[in-house]
Amino acid sequence: MKQQSRYYRCLLSLEIAALIVGVLAGILTTLFGRNLLFVSEIRTQFPYWTIPFLGLVGLLIVFLYQKFGGDSFKGMSLVFEVEHDKREKIPKQLIPLVMVTTWLTHLFGGSAGREGVAVQLGATIATTVTSFRFLKNYRKELLVIGMAAGFGGLFETPMAASFFALELLVIGKLRLHLFLPVFTAAFIASQTSHFLGLEKFSHLIRSDLPLNFLTVGKLLIAGLFFALIGKLFALSLLFIKARLTKVVPNPYVKIAIGGLILSVILLILEHGRYSGLGTNLIDASFLGGKIYAYDWILKLFLTVVTIALGFQGGEVTPLFSIGASFGVILAPLLGLPIELLAALGYVAVFASATNTILGPLLIMGEVFGFANTPYAFIVLTIVSCLQCLPSIYHLQKHSMETD
Repeated sequence: MKQQSRYYRCLLSLEIAALIVGVLAGILTTLFGRNLLFVSEIRTQFPYWTIPFLGLVGLLIVFLYQKFGGDSFKGMSLVFEVEHDKREKIPKQLIPLVMVTTWLTHLFGGSAGREGVAVQLGATIATTVTSFRFLKNYRKELLVIGMAAGFGGLFETPMAASFFALELLVIGKLRLHLFLPVFTAAFIASQTSHFLGLEKFSHLIRSDLPLNFLTVGKLLIAGLFFALIGKLFALSLLFIKARLTKVVPNPYVKIAIGGLILSVILLILEHGRYSGLGTNLIDASFLGGKIYAYDWILKLFLTVVTIALGFQGGEVTPLFSIGASFGVILAPLLGLPIELLAALGYVAVFASATNTILGPLLIMGEVFGFANTPYAFIVLTIVSCLQCLPSIYHLQKHSMETD
């Protein structure tokens, strides 16, 4: 009886915290997301007035982090350090720093995402509320709640956000005792950002493919390709980041010279087609626009280089665009509907690069329609077989390591 009483007191405390974190994360992710769309639009309209200065703005980004950031430059690694008991809180100065530097990265043409920022914002808010006396013993639980709130607020997919947060920190370990407060935070954040006018991407796909042996075989083949691309991204990021740091240890020199070279490449390649989030490739994939056979690999390479140089953002939206654009190219080869395979690539490459399964499965439902989740389920069975390989989060652990 006492144990049950403690459990429900804990659940009540976390539910109260989830409401607070959800509202705050929803407000912050709206501020971040709407301004990100604004600066991206400026860059799209004036690429030759913005992209050439990417290297110069990189110097400012490094200066801001070294002058005011403390450990904030570690980014998503801070989230994992809290999980691994290497720190109690995430520095509060991360919030303005990561937002401003991500806006600068996108305004001047860096190929980066936004998910990492949202998750960091939510996690920072959540670890900060441990200052309340009744929450001081729930640091790790609040961390997961904050991650879900950040993801849910930015993408407005609360179910996917819940499971993404529950499964991300330790592969193969689900903290289902946190299911209610995690979903509460993600849902409140999603509703808050929606109320405040943040856009949500969704595209309903109608497909009635029969799940016979031939279709399942084709989906398994597609899943293998998507899984390999996700791992190519993750392993390339680890390798290039380590290599650049070794060859050019000075962060100012690295980001200035690398940013200058990157800006030239971005302008030469389709006048900035591969700058920013990659939403242009996503739109083209689902709305009948032009997708080239090389779009996915160029977006992959340029995103990896952008992040490895030290520019800010995330990787998830570029991963969405890489998967969707590759799916468009793969669909005719397998004789599958283009829109469906683009959607499967959208979720499966993300799943492979992050070593998550349930979150991406629910993204398929919340973004493209739940009638399509059986197809994603089959594709993700192959992706799950590569979870022994590293993800974009180098501090992520496997449950077998923690047993």
